[in-house]
Amino acid sequence: MKDQSCKPCAEGRYSLGTGIRFDEWDELPHGFASLSANMELDDSAAESTENCTSSKWVPRGDYIASNTDECTATLMYAVNLKQSGTVNFEYYYPDSSIIFEFFVQNDQCQPSADDSRWMKTTEKGWEFHSVELNRGNNVLYWRTTAFSVWSKVSKPVLVRNIAITGVAYTSECFPCKPGTYADKQGSSFCKLCPANSYSNKGETSCHQCDPDKYSEKGSSSCNVRPACTDKDYFYTHTACDANGETQLMYKWAMPKICSEDLEGAVKLPASGVKTRCPPCNPGFFKTSNSTCEPCPYGSYSNGSDCTRCPAGTEPAVGFEYKWWNTLPANMETTVLSGINFEYKGMTGWEVAGDHIYTAAGASDNDFMILTLVVPGFRPPQSLMADTENKEVARITFVFETICSVNCELYFMVGVNSRTNTPVETWKGSKGKQSYTYIIEENATTSFTWAFQRTVFHEASRKYTNDVAKIYSINVTNVMDGVASYCHPCALEASDVGSSCTSCPAGYYIDRDSGTCHSCPPNTILKAHQPYGVQACVPCGPGTKSNKIHSLCYNDCTFSRHTPARTFDYNFSALSNTVTLAGGPSFTSKGLKYFHHFTLSLCGNQGRKTSVCTDNVTDLRIPEGESGFSKSITAYVCQAVIIPTEVTGYKAGVSSQPVSLADRLIGVTTDMTLDGITSPAELFHPESLGIPDVIFFYRSNDVTQSCSSGRSTTIRVRCSPQKTVPGSLLLPGTCSDGTCDGCNFHFLWESAAACPLCSVADYHAIISSCVAGIQKTTYVWREPKLCSGGISLPEQRVTICKTIDFWLKVGISAGTCTAILLTVLTCYFWKKNQKLEYKYSKLVMNATLKDCDLPAADSCAIMEGEDVEDDLIFTSKKSLFGKIKSFTSKRTPDGFDSVPLKTSSGGPDMDP
Repeated sequence: MKDQSCKPCAEGRYSLGTGIRFDEWDELPHGFASLSANMELDDSAAESTENCTSSKWVPRGDYIASNTDECTATLMYAVNLKQSGTVNFEYYYPDSSIIFEFFVQNDQCQPSADDSRWMKTTEKGWEFHSVELNRGNNVLYWRTTAFSVWSKVSKPVLVRNIAITGVAYTSECFPCKPGTYADKQGSSFCKLCPANSYSNKGETSCHQCDPDKYSEKGSSSCNVRPACTDKDYFYTHTACDANGETQLMYKWAMPKICSEDLEGAVKLPASGVKTRCPPCNPGFFKTSNSTCEPCPYGSYSNGSDCTRCPAGTEPAVGFEYKWWNTLPANMETTVLSGINFEYKGMTGWEVAGDHIYTAAGASDNDFMILTLVVPGFRPPQSLMADTENKEVARITFVFETICSVNCELYFMVGVNSRTNTPVETWKGSKGKQSYTYIIEENATTSFTWAFQRTVFHEASRKYTNDVAKIYSINVTNVMDGVASYCHPCALEASDVGSSCTSCPAGYYIDRDSGTCHSCPPNTILKAHQPYGVQACVPCGPGTKSNKIHSLCYNDCTFSRHTPARTFDYNFSALSNTVTLAGGPSFTSKGLKYFHHFTLSLCGNQGRKTSVCTDNVTDLRIPEGESGFSKSITAYVCQAVIIPTEVTGYKAGVSSQPVSLADRLIGVTTDMTLDGITSPAELFHPESLGIPDVIFFYRSNDVTQSCSSGRSTTIRVRCSPQKTVPGSLLLPGTCSDGTCDGCNFHFLWESAAACPLCSVADYHAIISSCVAGIQKTTYVWREPKLCSGGISLPEQRVTICKTIDFWLKVGISAGTCTAILLTVLTCYFWKKNQKLEYKYSKLVMNATLKDCDLPAADSCAIMEGEDVEDDLIFTSKKSLFGKIKSFTSKRTPDGFDSVPLKTSSGGPDMDP
C-alpha cells in the first residue's frame, strides 16, 4: 500500500488479489449471519417458530452444513464490490428432499432474475458453482428447507471454499491455514498436505509424521497409531493363475493407520491354501490361461464351454453374475467419505468366491459403493411397438446385510449418466432375499449399491464386521450380453436354413413348430416369455386389449347386466385428468403440506395421462431428454405439495412423486378383484340403489412395506345432483387416501356416472280430449337415475272424438232401433191375428160329426186359402199381400184364374 503497487504474496501465504476466500469453518466467519424461520407465515405458528431457533447452518471445520428439518435456514453475507466480480463456491447436495437455492440481491433489493437460483443435486461428490456479481452492494443468500414427510432424515447441504472477487484490493496476504501450505510466491490458494504429514499456520511445506504416528490428508497434527486389531484387515480372493487355482488372501484396510509392532497388535493372517477356481459366470468360458471370456453370440454356456444354440432357438442374452473371483469388467467399486464426502481411491467391495461383500473403509460412516453399468438393452420386438406398458428388461439380485448398528443399504438407478435415484433402502440386518427392479427405458443405465455402516461421523473402524453381501446379479435383455441358455424363437425359411426372426407385436411363439400365432382377442402377451398360448393372459372384466396385445384398457364405457335389464354406462365426461388434495398435514416442526393426487379414470386407450413432477431441483433437461426428468406418468399418482403461501416462493413445491396406478386390472361392480378390495364402509353408503362401478388398478412399484405393490380403487357413483365432473372424495377415516400406505381408495360422485337413459327410464302421460285434440307427454321417472343415452320422445298430438258427437250418434241409433222394433211388433201382431182366425175355424170344424156335411151355402176353405170376404172385398192389401198377388199364377192365355163357387157346393169342376 505504501508505493501503491501490486506485489506477489510470500511463500506460505495466499491472496485472491481483489477477492476474499472463506475456507475455514471452525466457526462462522466474520460478516456471515445464519438465520432460521418457520416456513409458516401465519402468526398463529409462533409456538412452532420457537422450534426453529436451533435450525441453522452449522460450521463443521472444512465446510458448513445446512439444517435437515422443515425450518428455513438462511446463510447470508453482504459485500460491497468496487467492480464487477464473481462469487464461487463448492457444494454437496445429495438429497432432493431439501430445497436448496442460492441467490443474490443488489442495491435495489432485487434478486437476480435468472432461474439459476435453484441448485441442482450433485451427481458425484462436490460440485463447483459460480455467479457473476454487479458493482455495488450485494447480499448473498444460501437458503435451505427440508420437508421429508416420509419420516426419513434428509442429508444436509454442504458448502465450502466460498470465494468472492471484485472487492477492494487486498492490502495483505493471508497465511495458509494449518494443514495446507504454499511453496511458491504469488499463490492464490494453499495446497493440502498429503496423508501422514502435517503443517502449521503459514507453512511453506509439510512435515512428515513420526513412524509411530499418522495423519489424514490436510491435517494440522499427527495422531498416535493404535495397535492393529482384526477390524483393520479384510479378505479377498486372488485372480485365477495359469493352473486355474486361487487362494484366500488377507489385506490391510487402507489407509493403514494401525501399528503391528505395539503390544497386543494382531498380525496379518497368512494366505489360505490354493484351491480350484470357481467356474466362470454363465455365458462365459475359461481360456487356456484360466481367464473368463464371453461366449460369441449364438452360443451359450453354464460357465465352462460354449455350445451353439440348437436350430429354432436363440440365446437369451443378459448378464448373470453368481461367481465372484474377480470383479466383472463393467463393474467398479469405490468409497465415498462420510466425513468430507469426497471419493477415495479405495476398493469398497471385495470378491469372495460365491458372493461379493463390503470391505473395511477408512471410517465406519463411509459409503461403500458398487456400480454396474449396462450400455443398453435388446427389448423384444413387441415392446418396440408399444408406447405405454414398457418392460424393457429386469434386474434381480440376491443380497444379505449383517449389522450391529444402524446400517443402510441403498439401491439406486441412474439413466443416461444422470443423477442416481434411490429406488429402495434397507435398514438394519436383512436375511438373504431377492429383489427385482423392472427397467422401462432403453438407455445406458447404471445400477448402484451403496452401504453405510453408521450415519454418525466417526473417523474410526469399530463395525467392520457389519457387512452387506450380494450373491448374484441377473440382468435380462442386455445389448452385447451373454447367454446361459437358449429359448425358442420364431423360424423363417432362408437360403441358409431356418433362422430366427421376431414375431409381430402381440404374437406368441409355438414351441413345437416355431411359428407365430396372434393372441386371442382381449388378451395381453407376456412379452418376456412369449411361448405358447398360455403366454396370452386374459384381460380383466370391463377391459379389452389394444391392437398389439400389450395392455388392457377401458374405453370409458361399461355394461351391467341384471335379469330385468342391461345398464349401460359412458364415463367419457369423466375422462379428463383431475386433481385432488387431501387435508393439510403438519410435520413435527409445524410445516404444512398436502398429499396431492392426480387421477385419470380411463386414460387415453391405455395411454396414461396423469403426471406428477418433482420441481425441487431444476434439472434443466436438454432437448430430447424430457423422458428422463423427475416426473411420473400413471393412471393415478401422488406428490407432496407445499403451497406457495407457506414457501414464499413463486410456485408451490411439488416433491416425491409416486405412482399409485400403472395398470388397469378391471372394471366391475364387485368389491374385490384380483386380490384388491374396495371396502364399502370407507365411504358413506350409496342411497339410490344403483351399485358403484369400481375401477381397480395396480402399480409396478414393489417396496418393502408394499410387497405386492401399491393398488388403487376408484368408486364411480351415480349422483344426479352433481354436475360434471362431479366431486372426488377421500375416505373419511383415512384422510390421505390410504389406511395402510399401500392400498388407495377414492370415491367419484357425478351425474355422468349414472347409467345411460333407456326406454325403461321414462313413462307417458295422456291428456284429455280438448276440441278434438289429445296430447301424449313423456316424462322421466322420478328420481331420474340416468344421464345421456336416449332423449325423451317429442310430445305426440292425436285427433279425438268429443263426447257431444258420441251422444248424438247414440240418440240417432237409439231412435232408429225403436222404429224398427215398432214395425216388427206390428207385423208379428197382424200375423198372429191371422193364425188365431185359422185356428178357431179348425176347432169349429173338428166338433162336427164325421157324417155331417156342411151347410149348402158355404164351401170349405182349403188350407192356404184366404177367407172369401178377404179375397173379394179387401181393397187395401198389405205389403206382403201385394207381393203375393203379384206373384200369383196366371193362365196360359194371360188371364187370371179365379175359382168359382157352385151352387151345389160340390167339388170344383174344370171350366
